[in-house]
Amino acid sequence: MTIGIYCRVSTEEQASKGYSISDQIRQCKKKAGTEQVLEYIDEGVTGEVLERPQLIKLRQDLKEGIISEVICYDPDRLSRKLQNQLILADEIERKGKLTFVNGDYAKTPEGILFFQLRGAIAEFEKAKITERMSRGRREKARQGIIVKDPKTYGYKFNKTTRQLEVDEEEAQIVRLVFDLFTGKTSKQIEGINGIAKYLTSLGIPTKKKVGQWHRQVVRQILFNETYTGIFYQNRWNCEGMLYNKFKTEDKISIKQRPKEEQISVRIPVIIEEGQFQYCQLLLEQSRRRWAGTSKKNYLLSGLLRCGNCGNTLTGHTTTNWGKTVFQYTDIKNTAGAKHKGCRTTLRMEKLDQLVWETVINWLNNPNAIHEESVNNQGSLLDYEKAELERITQRLDALSNGRSRLLNLLTEGDILGEIGEKELREKLKQFKDEEEHLTSELSKLNERLNSQQNNELSQNIIQEASEYYLSKQNELTFYDKQQLIRSIVKEIIVFNDEIKILSF
Repeated sequence: MTIGIYCRVSTEEQASKGYSISDQIRQCKKKAGTEQVLEYIDEGVTGEVLERPQLIKLRQDLKEGIISEVICYDPDRLSRKLQNQLILADEIERKGKLTFVNGDYAKTPEGILFFQLRGAIAEFEKAKITERMSRGRREKARQGIIVKDPKTYGYKFNKTTRQLEVDEEEAQIVRLVFDLFTGKTSKQIEGINGIAKYLTSLGIPTKKKVGQWHRQVVRQILFNETYTGIFYQNRWNCEGMLYNKFKTEDKISIKQRPKEEQISVRIPVIIEEGQFQYCQLLLEQSRRRWAGTSKKNYLLSGLLRCGNCGNTLTGHTTTNWGKTVFQYTDIKNTAGAKHKGCRTTLRMEKLDQLVWETVINWLNNPNAIHEESVNNQGSLLDYEKAELERITQRLDALSNGRSRLLNLLTEGDILGEIGEKELREKLKQFKDEEEHLTSELSKLNERLNSQQNNELSQNIIQEASEYYLSKQNELTFYDKQQLIRSIVKEIIVFNDEIKILSF
């Protein structure tokens, strides 16, 4: 009879209870009465899940008849959850024998009850330990103590004071990233991916001391509010989420807690609040501004939106009597496009000139921009309120229509005349339209609720104006594009007018 011994320890248990692997192995071999055993050792793996490498191997060997008895030090080494303990015990005893060093387990009503009670107590104990540790970390956070090193690029963790301090070498790179993205440098770097490539080309190491920068790392820096001097603890809810790299199914995603449950701690500032907020405005539109590359660069790429249907306008070329014509249009001809647009089309040269002349006027008269922008915002507000009402009414109509169709699906006699297939297809159309309108409603509410940072806007325009005046006779296409993007938030195209909105 071949005996297999199973031992497990997690890092925290080894520290708090002294569950050492070597001691478990020694006790299990003593119980077996022989040194000739197969060892299955899971070290540093939680006992709350079944996806453990050596446990999986043990179960497979048991199934194939390689082992016929399993010895384990204690039921909570087999699993920390009672449900899993019962699953494993039943599986093992179908093929062989299960023995525990710490407490006999007999397959009698009393023995099973004892086994279950021990499992329940172990599960309760684990939950209490987790709760006490969480409560202690929250209390420390409320006292202004940084509980754990967040490993944030730009800061270093002082283990003595339990505070974050500025790492000046990394902080300079953080400032460079924000300056590049917000256009405060003369470097011609386009978008997040362009910044990542630029940092890699300079040989600047990341936080993990590797030379390759990825766009996601740059994006995390640009979104990180910590740089404004506020670090939030108790931010993420990890309840039910277990770290186990071997677990492949039923994973639970981490969730962000509501702002009122998070605990803020003041830390040194790296990025001023104004620049950070401007960066967030740009990030909202970065997907449109830097989406993909084309054979031709268009001056107003990512800034145009149709005021009639809400579609973005993109640049494209067409041929008219053998002559190439450049246009902006909201027509979407790509495969799978659900919203084809209302066929709004403008000559590129004419619109580019109109917008550039407006921007030049603003740059030459920085004080005039605010008044014009307020007027545009006012008229646009009326349009978007009307659009909000229209979308809300249409969503109500779709909801009522869907209810009627669902009622028809339950009436067999009518289905014979109309056809179930047609009704299901109509329901799908309603669902697609509801999803699109709900998305548009969310965007409208964001625009209606957004607040302008006037002080920030004035600073941006002043900097753009100074740059324009210093280079107005030698501006490249890229310079013009950057100047427009630095002060123009969006351009709304209506049937009879163009609205140019500044930040």
